[in-house]
Amino acid sequence: MKLLIIRHADPDYEHNCLTDAGQREAQLLADYLQNVPIDAAYTSPLARARLTAEPALTRKGMTAQVCDWLREFDARIRKPNEDAPGIVWDWLPQDWTPVSDFYAPDTWTRPAVMRDSDAAVKYREVCDGLDALLASHGYRRHGRLYRADKPNHDTIALFCHFGVECVLLSHLLSVSPMPILHGFCALPSSMTLLYTEERREGFASFRVSEFGALYHLRQAGVTPSFSARFCECFTDDTRHD
Repeated sequence: MKLLIIRHADPDYEHNCLTDAGQREAQLLADYLQNVPIDAAYTSPLARARLTAEPALTRKGMTAQVCDWLREFDARIRKPNEDAPGIVWDWLPQDWTPVSDFYAPDTWTRPAVMRDSDAAVKYREVCDGLDALLASHGYRRHGRLYRADKPNHDTIALFCHFGVECVLLSHLLSVSPMPILHGFCALPSSMTLLYTEERREGFASFRVSEFGALYHLRQAGVTPSFSARFCECFTDDTRHD
């Protein structure tokens, strides 16, 4: 089995849609995916993900099943030196990296800032949703692996968001989400590909072969959107916070 995780195209958050650049990204993505086999598709209920999926799936004569657990991972935490709660995947490195518990899959929810938030509950909702979907396609969670009840070569497309993509990767790879949330950046309309390896009959694991791929933009000579990134140098006139 292959999992194709696709982040939505450049978003217009204020109007709950895509920017003009995002609409072009979605069309170029559709051009690329036209020759990529997709056996089933699932999408976040949020408009920016559905509008990204629509051009590609329309060309294929497909529709996507809407899954609420694929919506953006919006767990809120009260970060140091901030009055209002903020999103868990936008955290200054100097504030979270000194805490060793954040780096382990079994301890990242132990720090007080996590215990006092809804992060663990929302993380579990995403994991349970993913496992139920995979079970319906023949792969049942078994510890940190999957039982290959009905092994197959299907490609399943998930149209979603950067934060929840990191949670999905965290669960599939059995690692803490924190280094993925803060150490990786999947730009708008990018594609991440995982495939199963069933090296011993009946047991499968997932392996990433591509992360944040933007072939469709590179081929068209289109500069990727900056959304999700922060300034490369502090003196840059790009987003700091």
